[in-house]
Amino acid sequence: MEKLRALHTVPSSVAFSPVGPRLTPRLRGIGRPGHVALTFDDGPDPVGTRAIMDVLGELGWHATFFVLADMVRRSPGLVTELVAAGHDVGVHASAHRSHRHMTPARIRDDVRRAHATIVDAGALPTFYRPPHGALSPEGLVTARGLGMRAVLWTAWGRDWRAEATPDSVCADVAAGRLDGGTVLLHDSDCVSAPGSWRTTLAALPRLDDLFAARDLTVGPLSEHFTAPRSTLAA
Repeated sequence: MEKLRALHTVPSSVAFSPVGPRLTPRLRGIGRPGHVALTFDDGPDPVGTRAIMDVLGELGWHATFFVLADMVRRSPGLVTELVAAGHDVGVHASAHRSHRHMTPARIRDDVRRAHATIVDAGALPTFYRPPHGALSPEGLVTARGLGMRAVLWTAWGRDWRAEATPDSVCADVAAGRLDGGTVLLHDSDCVSAPGSWRTTLAALPRLDDLFAARDLTVGPLSEHFTAPRSTLAA
């Protein structure tokens, strides 16, 4: 059974393998040099998401928020707030359940329903990331059919853990690929340790120092795979 589940998520298995950055760089989240894409999963949460949006505004950053349809239905106005603030809104799932445990038909239905819910709430998602990064062929094809690109990550803060601290989040992010990479954080504790988003919130100023020290520009995925404006103008 475990071998079948592993085959069911071949795209993510390849992306996270040692050869993933070379074979599937965009799926892994590798974009233009000098840029780091900031992403948040599991929202929107009326407290956590808004608090993180406030700090992002202070830092002058925009990010990509991969939202759950279940959470959107509880706070649909948050999607329009994210869009109005200049952030990307992507599809995470309908409910936070790994696709390793779902049939192909259920995966297709999950992605389609999540996409429809988010569109109804006021966003047009162009990016998709499944829970736990468990990307299946069905999820990949369904996302593409809806006009979305699947993107995983190259660095994460492990901020969902009860034992995580702002310093540990920063250290864990620093251990991954940042230059041209994609960072995974969370703006909700719906499937994480209670209040864990507060740790993420407190880590953001430390990440600002980290990214500045490496001379990285921070932005959403919509800016990650394109040339900077100065290059385009030239």
